[in-house]
Amino acid sequence: MKIKLRFLGAAQNVTGSRHLLQADGNNILVDCGLYQERQLKSRNWDPFPIPPESIDAVLLTHAHLDHCGLLPKLVREGFKGKIYCTAATSEIAQIILLDSAHLQEEDAEFKRKRHEREGRKGPYPEVPLYTTEQAKATFEQFKPVHYKKPIEIVKGVEATFYDAGHVLGSSIIKVKLHLDGQYRSILFSGDIGRPDRPIVHDPDSIEQADYVLIESTYGDRVHQGPEDTKKMIAEVINSTNKAGGNIIIPSFALERSQEVLYYINELLLADAIPHLVVFLDSPMATNITKVFKKHRELFDKEMTEHIRHNESPFDFPGLKITKATNQSKAINHIKGTSIIIAGSGMCTGGRVKHHLVNNITRPECTIMFVGYQAIGTLGRRIVNGEKKVRILGREYPVKARVVRINGFSAHADRNELLQWLRGLKKPPRKVFVVHGESKSARHFGDYISKETGWQVAVPAYQDEIILNG
Repeated sequence: MKIKLRFLGAAQNVTGSRHLLQADGNNILVDCGLYQERQLKSRNWDPFPIPPESIDAVLLTHAHLDHCGLLPKLVREGFKGKIYCTAATSEIAQIILLDSAHLQEEDAEFKRKRHEREGRKGPYPEVPLYTTEQAKATFEQFKPVHYKKPIEIVKGVEATFYDAGHVLGSSIIKVKLHLDGQYRSILFSGDIGRPDRPIVHDPDSIEQADYVLIESTYGDRVHQGPEDTKKMIAEVINSTNKAGGNIIIPSFALERSQEVLYYINELLLADAIPHLVVFLDSPMATNITKVFKKHRELFDKEMTEHIRHNESPFDFPGLKITKATNQSKAINHIKGTSIIIAGSGMCTGGRVKHHLVNNITRPECTIMFVGYQAIGTLGRRIVNGEKKVRILGREYPVKARVVRINGFSAHADRNELLQWLRGLKKPPRKVFVVHGESKSARHFGDYISKETGWQVAVPAYQDEIILNG
């Protein structure tokens, strides 16, 4: 039996997740994500390393753009197979891909006009990576699956999806190969969630795998607990309200926005914060929240109890959903403190940029980051303490208070990742540490080796590894 793993993304970085599994002439792609770091974006335009039409299937762990965002390009270039994922992931991925395509089209047109004015050519083609129509063309290839029900992908290759506890519908995927009379199993962690997080279930434990690919986004640190997170949010809201400023929360449309609403709702129910107006200023987050409401079977016990007692974090008094652009612009004319949740989570686009322009120079305001900020993003530069940042073509001094709440992360930390790995009843043949910046991935790889004695590798971009026997 000859099995090859090719690491085509999220190898010593945190976006562009793509892992190609090749065995007995079969090609299975696990995730097909977009690179979002500025210095790596050119990889999105590169040809696929094998002809897309030769790929038998895509297994999608979840709907974040760094895991699904290149699917329209893959389909446009010839992929005809199915995209296997949970129903919730399928529905959310379609929302996210349409939004991504719209942004690709806008960005291409903006660059074209700017380069025309400046009389130069840009570093990327002045055409979108893919269009809205090309994004829509992927939808018929989505094939929803159920958790813990094995499905045959091709002859001799079986996949089982488990709950990753990361975002709604997210999955850990176990691929079982039966070739030449032998069985081998490869476990793809996707992004592992944290135990005891709001809304979704805890990650499923997996008892056996011959090989494991494990994410390491926070493989070099330990998060604070949920109670600490709630206290920090309360402190930010109360102190900013006292100062007379706004709280700007750059937030990912999937899971993070819903989790922010969950915590704010709990603080309001406890009268721990003033009853301020809360704006969810993200059309995509609004649409994704509708998917949350549809898939209540994926909620954990606490969330189910909130719904049963009519205390939904998606419908509390004071919550305002802004759909139209003019509604978003009107927020800036409101006097007094308000809480504004807007995308994108890394400040790379979307309505949050306009809210930053209106608030980042005001010392009484707070920018509260509740998610990971990749290298090269505007969010990372603000978090890193840069005194001036460029937003929408102009430089602005950063005078607002900047707060980062790591405990909000939907990614497991170092200890939680190791705890999940210890669910295996016997050591795997090898563990591959992926989806983490180089420092974090190497730190976590060393930590696994030290704590377990297992064989661990930290693959680099485009590494090819033969899994023998």
